[in-house]
Order: sequence, then C-alpha cells, then structure tokens
Amino acid sequence: MNTPRRLRFLAPLLIILAGGGLTPVMAAEYSVVQVDKSSIRFTARQMGVPTEGHFARFAAQLVFDPARLEASQARIEVDVGSIDVGSAEANEEVKGKSWFNIRQMPSATFTSSRLRALGNNRYEAIGQMNIKGRAQEVVAPFTARAEGANMVLEGSIPIRRMQYGIGEGMWSDVSVVADEVQVRFRLLLSPSASQKK
Repeated sequence: MNTPRRLRFLAPLLIILAGGGLTPVMAAEYSVVQVDKSSIRFTARQMGVPTEGHFARFAAQLVFDPARLEASQARIEVDVGSIDVGSAEANEEVKGKSWFNIRQMPSATFTSSRLRALGNNRYEAIGQMNIKGRAQEVVAPFTARAEGANMVLEGSIPIRRMQYGIGEGMWSDVSVVADEVQVRFRLLLSPSASQKK
C-alpha cells in the first residue's frame, strides 16, 4: 500500500541521477586544451550575405573548474595571419593594413577577468578583447558539457569590427560589410595533470 507513495518521493531523485543532473566529472579542474580538436570560427555579413571563416592557429591557456569559478581563467591568443575566409585573394586582402594589419599586429587576444555561472551549465566569461592594439571589454556566453573524461566549452563573442579598426577606408561602410561579427569557439579540455591518476 505504501510502495506507490515511496516511489513518488523517490522519482525526482531517480530522474536527476538517470538524466545526468548530477555530473561528477564536472566537479574537477580542466586545463589541458586539445587545440587540434578545438576551433575558432566567425560569421560576417557582406552585402547581407553571411560569410564564414576560421583561424587555423591559436593558443589557449585555460583553467576551468565549475566548482571554483573564482579560480578559473582564460587567455586565448589567435594568430590572425592564419585567417581563412574561403579564397586566397580574400585572405590576402584581410591580412592587409586596412583590415588586420598582420605585419604590425600579428595576434589578437582575449583575456578573462572573471567568470559567472548562469545555471543549467551556462556561463559567461567577461574580459578584454585586444585586436589591432585596441582593447574592448566583451562578454562571452558559453556552455560546458562533459564528453567522456573531457570538457567541451562552446560559445560565441559578438564583436563590432569598427571598434577595432577592422576594415578601414573604403571598407568602413557597414552597409557593405556589417559591423557586427559573431566569433564562435569550441574548446576541448582535458583534466589537469594533478587530477589524473
């Protein structure tokens, strides 16, 4: 007679356990970035048409621990000369002085100042984006999910290219090339060496 009542009390706990609401793998520190399995991509709009691109080379130093966000940090340095927007001609154009000016400014960086939890495995990283020697504070929303023993961080950073002087002169017309660019990242992290057995 009491069995159904007990089950009603136990059901929410069973659902949480079975559905992954408790994920012990997340209560750990992740700091080894698998760059070959990670990516930084972006979408810009030219004459209203989306243009996809990516950066082939970047370095990332991260420490991510969902249980200790105050100790978590990130610094990502992108080799802007590794940009690929789909054609050799366009690649050379965007490396020039009017765009990224890679001879004088070969890298762009993002350095976090703090991380904030939003709930349901969603977070925000607040920090400085530095491109072409110009720094702006940005907010990068991202999600974290376990993938085996690893952690996958996926998110995006909306930037305004004109704030960084990306596309000057004839390219400053935002009706031709939109001001807003969406930078998307996927980072695969392994546990810190101290956490491995």
